[in-house]
Amino acid sequence: MLEKLQIIKQRFDEVSDLIIQPDIITDQKRYVSLNKEYKDLKILVDKRDEYKELLDNISEAEAIMAEGGDPEMVEMAKMQYEEAKAQIPKLEDEIKFLLIPRDPEDSKNAVVELRAGTGGDEASIFAGDLFRMYSKYCESKGWKVDVIDYSEGTNGGFKEIQFEVNGEDVYGTLKFEAGVHRVQRVPQTETQGRVHTSAATCMVFPEAEEFDVEINPKDVRIDFFCSSGPGGQSVNTTYSAVRLTHIPTGLVAQCQDQKSQHKNKEKAFRVLRSRLYDMELEKKNAEDAAKRGTMVTSGDRSAKIRTYNYPQGRVTDHRIGLTLYDLSNIVNGDIQKIIDELMLAENTQKLKASDDVI
Repeated sequence: MLEKLQIIKQRFDEVSDLIIQPDIITDQKRYVSLNKEYKDLKILVDKRDEYKELLDNISEAEAIMAEGGDPEMVEMAKMQYEEAKAQIPKLEDEIKFLLIPRDPEDSKNAVVELRAGTGGDEASIFAGDLFRMYSKYCESKGWKVDVIDYSEGTNGGFKEIQFEVNGEDVYGTLKFEAGVHRVQRVPQTETQGRVHTSAATCMVFPEAEEFDVEINPKDVRIDFFCSSGPGGQSVNTTYSAVRLTHIPTGLVAQCQDQKSQHKNKEKAFRVLRSRLYDMELEKKNAEDAAKRGTMVTSGDRSAKIRTYNYPQGRVTDHRIGLTLYDLSNIVNGDIQKIIDELMLAENTQKLKASDDVI
């Protein structure tokens, strides 16, 4: 393991030198890429230093115990030896997980889209509940949520809503939420008190930078229209909303959240870039999944991933068979424990699939 960590240390030193070079600083794409690599490598280098210190402590303690001499010194050496030996396995496991190649998309911001599925008005209300859950979760992480476009349900909630999330490692966290979410409860519109099952779909795209995807302006049809959402007369009477249609793929992106036509156009282009980028990623992920077997984040948006059962107060994630009887906290944004378990399951699978981790 030390040999592998030494190679990482050498690369870290190289990157540290590169990111202060003037020609790198002026090359935005390379600079951003190297900065991300620097941050990732630094975590491993810090763990390497910790690991090396423990190994040095063991060697030092062994030397003192072998020499004999002062009983007090030998006793202290024994304690140092046992303490270091006890810490090594946990640290080695941490390092093994850190050595798993990271998905380069994980550090990106994300575009999230929620759509009401089966269940009529109740599905729209549920999509609104999911938006509230994710908004509260993002707030707890210090991430910024910015609504792009939405269509309200007739009895509350949303038929669909799109929003950007900006922060650290957003996509790497929220990608686990992609799929069909199912709710079992008595709808507000139900007079007989019967439990119904409704669903909403969550889609999560990594936000593409301009240099990730190049869009030919000739391939995009731009339409302007009046916003339908709240915001006063100026929003509803001016052509500030923007709809973009990517002619080669048929993909559509629109934004009506801002009063400024220019800002709406900018946001819509960000969404369009992210959708195009996601299409390419889906192809790659399908190829990777075929090679290594199905992963937790398979990307299958028709797959039922989670059930929120209100009568029993439970939430079940079907991918890993996790059931928590903590529905009220979870729907109020406390989803970290579920995401942690999903991350652990995926990393464990990746670890098994890696033959050259150490």
